[in-house]
Amino acid sequence: MASPATAHTVVRSPLDVRVPTEDGRPLDALRFDLAGPPDLTRVVADHLRRLGARAQHVDTGDTGDTSDDADAGEIALGGAGFAPVTARTAWGARGSGIEDEATAQAATGVMAVHGRRHGAPRGLGVDLLATATGVLTVQGLLAGLVGQARGGPAPRVGTTADRAGLLAVSQYLAAAGADEPEAVEPAPGGPPFTSSDGVLFELETLDPGDWAAFWRALDAPADAIRAGWRPFQFRYATACAPFPVALHEVTRGRTWEHVRQAAAVSGAEVCRLRTLAERAGEDDGAAPWTLTTLGAGVTATAGPPPAGRPLSGLTVLEAGRRIQAPLAAHLLGLLGARVIRVEPPGGDPLRGMPPACDGVSARWLALNRGKEAVEIDIKSPDGRRALRALASDADVFLHNWAPGKAAALELDAEHLAAANPALVYAYTGGWADRIDGAPMGTDFMVQARTGVGEAVHPADEPPVPSLMTLLDVLGGLHGTEAVLAGLLLRERTGHGVRVDSSLLGAADTLLAPALRRAALGEDPRRPGGFRHPLRTSDGWIAPSDASAPASAAYDVRGMCTEDALDQLRSHGLTATPVTTDLSGLHHDPRLSGPIGRDAHGAPAVPDPWSFA
Repeated sequence: MASPATAHTVVRSPLDVRVPTEDGRPLDALRFDLAGPPDLTRVVADHLRRLGARAQHVDTGDTGDTSDDADAGEIALGGAGFAPVTARTAWGARGSGIEDEATAQAATGVMAVHGRRHGAPRGLGVDLLATATGVLTVQGLLAGLVGQARGGPAPRVGTTADRAGLLAVSQYLAAAGADEPEAVEPAPGGPPFTSSDGVLFELETLDPGDWAAFWRALDAPADAIRAGWRPFQFRYATACAPFPVALHEVTRGRTWEHVRQAAAVSGAEVCRLRTLAERAGEDDGAAPWTLTTLGAGVTATAGPPPAGRPLSGLTVLEAGRRIQAPLAAHLLGLLGARVIRVEPPGGDPLRGMPPACDGVSARWLALNRGKEAVEIDIKSPDGRRALRALASDADVFLHNWAPGKAAALELDAEHLAAANPALVYAYTGGWADRIDGAPMGTDFMVQARTGVGEAVHPADEPPVPSLMTLLDVLGGLHGTEAVLAGLLLRERTGHGVRVDSSLLGAADTLLAPALRRAALGEDPRRPGGFRHPLRTSDGWIAPSDASAPASAAYDVRGMCTEDALDQLRSHGLTATPVTTDLSGLHHDPRLSGPIGRDAHGAPAVPDPWSFA
């Protein structure tokens, strides 16, 4: 297996950017210029600063510009031996009608997926797509610097919120284009549950035995326990969970203390929904990732410049499950890396998860297409030796195992660095050891514990964590960002690097504006009715955030969608149709990139960046 990083060398181009840097700050001595709307550039500026870059010029004010580029962000990052890498970030293609968070959510299907548990499209109260676009922009800048350090050109990177939206719904889009129906028919319903003393809580377990034991401890009907498991198990895949009503009735008849006792004796876990004010009160301001150099320096040798994409010639070894780590590795593959996926004997069981395309799970393909695979039993000594051998020839090892598992198997950073001191060791976890007594680190539990459930709904609705996997997706994006920062730090220091990212870090990035309002004593939630699309006779339309207050005065229920849009536009208001059938995205002229098909016939969304 060939790779430019072996146990003793880092392949380096004639461009030598190795300089002393502060531990974990790969952008030390670099500077950036930034201009554009704060919604699109907030995360970019924050993350570049946290990675060590200094701002030369930042302009996020209203310049009065009414040109086509007025709502786009422009970033240039360079210095310390690097030619400037530039990036342009926008909501969507010019003239598409995608002009802000609300219209981007509407066009890309995010409103449809988030609204499944409610039975109708709903907008997220948080700026998921602006946040994701910001992280993707930083990824593009970092990838450009890594490629340049290895002998490639200084690229111009392009990102758009509509492509970020397609990435966010890619699993759901894949299922919509599969050869068979979902394992559970999507229908309204889902957590949280409510105790008799009014506590809203989330429930989590990955084991059907623990699920049954929890409900038996609460004296739930046996038929409801059986009927509830499958929609609960697949809720992250379908974004809804039509449980039997009896299960909600059972918890409403039990106190919170009784519920906690049932969880303690069953092995299931419960978490009270926290408020944004509570999260703001404990927020430590930590970065969403940490980077730590490992071991002694590594001898540098010159090598040929990479061909094609920025990570061409690099190898990523991924031992991921579910969404977070597989998505992070998927993005590294799109950037040009060779990705080798470590699966248990018999292969990843999620390959068979319905619905399928050509016999392979469509949802699995959305995150894992194009990867190589090797089966290894990491519980056996021989398997662990095989994994160490693979890691010795890799540039990146990435996993999201349960906390403590890597150390117990002697597959943690210090163990693999002994075989490959040039390795970037990446862990994408749940809590980053920042929350005492934290529950299981899954998407929905982190949403509950951090106040995301409150933030995603406006003030006139009860707090409910979204059943769209917001944090798994955003956590995967943070994982890719951390790996790219680690690769750049390796180029600049000659050391291997450990990088850690988490769902908690993703939540903090997503919630930053709301937490800031809460810390100032302001209402952190959006006002009632925020991002509620308007019903038409044949569908739904979503006004832009700026047009929404005035649009609410118009009753368009008796109009077809086109007439409703004309009505609003005649009054100077902007809106766009809401995508309710994800399969229609294949032919949507609003999108800035085409949706294709992979070798199995599964839908494949366009790359989230362009490089020129």
